Amino acid sequence: MEIFEIDAENLTPREINSQIKEAASEYDKIIIKNPNAKHYLAAGVTEDVEIEFDGSVGYFGGCMCDGPKIKINGNAGWFVGDNITGGEVIVEGTAGDGAGQGIYDGTVVVRDSVGSRTGEIMKNGTIIIGGNSGFMTGIFMMGGRIIILGDVGDDVAESIIRGVIYVRGEIKSLGYNAKLEELTFEDTLDLEETLSEYDFDIDDYSEFKKIVPESTRPFYGH
Repeated sequence: MEIFEIDAENLTPREINSQIKEAASEYDKIIIKNPNAKHYLAAGVTEDVEIEFDGSVGYFGGCMCDGPKIKINGNAGWFVGDNITGGEVIVEGTAGDGAGQGIYDGTVVVRDSVGSRTGEIMKNGTIIIGGNSGFMTGIFMMGGRIIILGDVGDDVAESIIRGVIYVRGEIKSLGYNAKLEELTFEDTLDLEETLSEYDFDIDDYSEFKKIVPESTRPFYGH
């Protein structure tokens, strides 16, 4: 495996991203040392490459990507994985508000807890949160899956149109157009396959609650 290392200590986000994109077409893996929670890192990468951050990133880490596998060995700020269309972004720690906002496809994984509005206006893909997620998780969700292993805050799935949210812990309250539905055997198999792929070890999948839209046309009257 061809590996390229970048020391980001004295580089601007623009310089870091320029080096990432230059190396992405030539190397299998890129390791970024000392990212120091800088914003917009690894934005817009479209190569099939592994990118590993040895530390935390700031706002919009790994946003608008299509293809790379990004691993963040630390925490992430707001909007990690924002608007990706493919690939995956894995955060080993926590993340701020808006994790996976607007994603079209791909996977965003945060192993610990996140802030509010996780998966806002997401269209497809999968978001996995290993801890808790804040208020309005899945607001205006248009498709895809959100899997929360911990608790979720107020107004989950507010104004959801399509998609599904699975919550293992407590649900503080449901938002407009959200309803609980019985977990099926197929749901259980799907959850087990997806979570085991990302090394989450769950004993009892029957603990998950399933949230879906009450109507696919909630704003057009009855």
